[in-house]
Amino acid sequence: MFRNRIGPAAWAAAAVVLAALILVAFRVSRPPAPKPGPAPRAEAADDRGAGGEPTITLYVKETGQVKRLKMEEYVAGVVAGEIKNDWPREALKAQAILARTFTLYKMAKGKTPHGTDASTDPEEFQAYNPGNINDNIRAAVRETRGLVMTYDGKPIRAYFHSCSGGKTATAEEGLDFREEPTPYLKVVSDPPCPDPAKERWSATFSKAEVLAALRKLGVDLTGFSSVRVAARGPSGRATRLAFDGATVSGPALRSALGPERMRSTLIESIRIAGDSLVMRGRGWGHGVGMSQFGALDKARRGWDARRILEHYFKGIRLEKRWD
Repeated sequence: MFRNRIGPAAWAAAAVVLAALILVAFRVSRPPAPKPGPAPRAEAADDRGAGGEPTITLYVKETGQVKRLKMEEYVAGVVAGEIKNDWPREALKAQAILARTFTLYKMAKGKTPHGTDASTDPEEFQAYNPGNINDNIRAAVRETRGLVMTYDGKPIRAYFHSCSGGKTATAEEGLDFREEPTPYLKVVSDPPCPDPAKERWSATFSKAEVLAALRKLGVDLTGFSSVRVAARGPSGRATRLAFDGATVSGPALRSALGPERMRSTLIESIRIAGDSLVMRGRGWGHGVGMSQFGALDKARRGWDARRILEHYFKGIRLEKRWD
């Protein structure tokens, strides 16, 4: 019987073909390799202090230079610039927590006009005076290290002022601030300022000064024959003032006239006297948040920093953002 025979060369060729078919089948059945993703990125420290104590950049107004320094070092300089270094420790601790909170809040909003995290210009940021740091301030900063005030998990707008005149103000009332809700800023009672010069004030402005201030606010009058408080907020502060038929924001007018002279919007009387405008009022500052002299009074009576802050800021928590 006749049979077909396959030689060695044919067997080799067949083996090559079979191996190729197996390789193709394997490639078809295997899932495709994942595409490479972006390279891993270093995790930045957020405002919660996940990366430890932040190092910040500070614009020094006096020299025009930019410094890099640790947050706690910066906070000590702010406390030294904003409050007397011989005040009771708990008042200084409250100020340190305010300074730290304010800085984190502002940093989350973006850079200063100088491209830095903070500035020594009080008009842009906070006062800063490292030359006034003493052991009392160092201890206050050390004992509150990393502590900030939060509301709904975020640093708050940590406002403060010198003397409230008996009642603090809401942000809308004292600063005409409406950019975002500030439910933690309520009207609270406060003791009289121990310094009579800060508790009550009077100021006289020429009509020319007042008209120049009104022009800054977009009100172009050639003169005025009457003035009155047109609206008051919940603490009694003037929120609107009327000059004849034109009204302006109380906080804005204070800023335009100069806050060192028109010390508050807690106006008790306002009148025209000849060619001048005469005001009398209580308190020193916008009245929002913590009263520094109120904190001094409470610290002297044995209140700790937490209790002081919880009096002025309602519903807040103290959170430690770094060790």
